[in-house]
Amino acid sequence: MPATEADRRWLAAAAALAARGRPSAHPNPAVGALVLRDGRVVGRGWTGAGGRPHAEAVALAMAGDAARGATLYVTLEPCAHRSPRGPACADLVAASGLARVVVGQADPDPRTAGSGIERIRAAGIAIDLADCPASRASLAGYLSQRRHGRPFVTLKLALSLDGCIAMADGQSRWITGAEARAHAHALRARMDAILVGGGTLRADQPRLDVRLPGLAGYQPARLVLTRGAAPEGWQALAEPQAITALDAHDLLVEGGAGAAAAFLRAGLVDRLLIYRAPILLGGGRPGLADLGLANLAEAHGRWRPARCVPLGKDRLEVYEALPCSPE
Repeated sequence: MPATEADRRWLAAAAALAARGRPSAHPNPAVGALVLRDGRVVGRGWTGAGGRPHAEAVALAMAGDAARGATLYVTLEPCAHRSPRGPACADLVAASGLARVVVGQADPDPRTAGSGIERIRAAGIAIDLADCPASRASLAGYLSQRRHGRPFVTLKLALSLDGCIAMADGQSRWITGAEARAHAHALRARMDAILVGGGTLRADQPRLDVRLPGLAGYQPARLVLTRGAAPEGWQALAEPQAITALDAHDLLVEGGAGAAAAFLRAGLVDRLLIYRAPILLGGGRPGLADLGLANLAEAHGRWRPARCVPLGKDRLEVYEALPCSPE
C-alpha cells in the first residue's frame, strides 16, 4: 500500500534517531531505523561509528522474534552490496520475516540504487518508498556527495539587526548570547568540517571546536579559505570549488564576510543560518562582502524561509537555497 501520513511520522522519528549517528557514521551515511509491531516500537537503531553496524541490523537485532510480521521504517534504502565488514542489509531484511518495509529515501549509490528495494520485494515483503522530507533532510550531506560530488554546505552568520558581524574596530565577542552560542556549538558537533576565511583566522585565531559537555570527544576538521599555507592542524582550500576534493558530507562555513560571499557567489551554499541579535551597531563591519550583483532582481528568488527559532534574547533564522531557474 502507498505510504501514509502515519508512515511519514514514523520515518521522521527514524530520522531523529539517525541524528545520533552524525557525524561519527562517516564515511557512511547516518541512517535511522524503527521496527513497529502492533503500534509499539520493538526495535530501534542508528548507524554506528565508522559506518558499522548499520541501523537496520541494530533495529532487527533488538526486535528479535518480534520482527516477524512487523513493519520496518528506515530512512535510506537498505544497502544491496556485501562487504567484509558485514552482510548487505537488504539480505538481512529479506530474511527477517517482516511483513512490510517503508523506506524514506532511495539510495543513489550505484551499488544499491533500487536493487535493495527489489531484493526485499522479491522475498515477499511489501515495501514502499515514501519520499519523506525528514529522511531527505537527515541525509542531505550524503545525498549531496552522491549527486553533486561535494558536501552539503551550511553558511552560519551571527549578525546584529543591521547586518553587522562586528564593531567598526573589529570587536565581535559577543554579538549573540549564551543560548545562541550553545546552539552553534551543537551544530558544529554534527559537522564533518568547518571553514573560515584567511582573514578571520589571522585576526581571531578561532578554535572552531565543540565546547559542550558530552560532545567534546568529537572535533570536526578545520579548513581555511586561503591561497597561502595553512597552519598546523588546518587544511587550506584555495577557492570554494575545491570542496569537491573534500572527504566530508557536511561542511559549515563560519565566515568572515569574504569567505561567506565567496561561497555565495559560487552558488555553493545550500542552507543559511542567521543567528540574529536584537542590537544595532550602526557603522559596524558588514556580515557579507560584495556578492557581485548587477541589479536588485538578481537578489530575489534565491532563498526560501524555512523556520525561525527563539534562542534566549536572540533568534535563529533558517533559509534554504532554491534551485536555479533554467534560463
